[in-house]
Amino acid sequence: KKNLRLIKARQTQIGSGWQVRAVGADSYLAQAFDQKMVSEGDLKVVTQRSPSDDELKAMLFGWRVVKHLKSNAIVYTGKDRTLGVGAGQMSRVDSSRIAVWKAGEADLSLKGSVVCSDAFFPFADGLIAAAEAGATAAIQPGGSMRDEEVIAAANERGVAMVFTGNRHFRH
Repeated sequence: KKNLRLIKARQTQIGSGWQVRAVGADSYLAQAFDQKMVSEGDLKVVTQRSPSDDELKAMLFGWRVVKHLKSNAIVYTGKDRTLGVGAGQMSRVDSSRIAVWKAGEADLSLKGSVVCSDAFFPFADGLIAAAEAGATAAIQPGGSMRDEEVIAAANERGVAMVFTGNRHFRH
């Protein structure tokens, strides 16, 4: 990868701002801790419809939740609770399907929910699946080469969407 660096170091040489885990017999993955907090002022509305106050509360709540999950994480939230969680899948759409299924298993409706994605939607299909499940708003970092397609899909479905400019991608 273009921005990937491989550094050989003893685990004791890695600073406290890093999360380290073994990925092989003699290999480790070191990631900086994700300490970035997002406030309402950091959000960029990218759709024709702006989020309501309740949707904004749900976005900020969900953004705090999704940062602690394995990527590709999708969380459906209300303004004060988690409704469905899907994480650790190879596909963001599969994570969304799992989150929808888990909400259904708990007999929770996703109508009027907010979908929170730890990284950008690479294609419109993830956002479309969320809207079909009942989400009326979405929070995501943005930054996909297909952002315009995703924004268009949100606009077609009346979904308010904001970009944070910061991803939570956690391995």
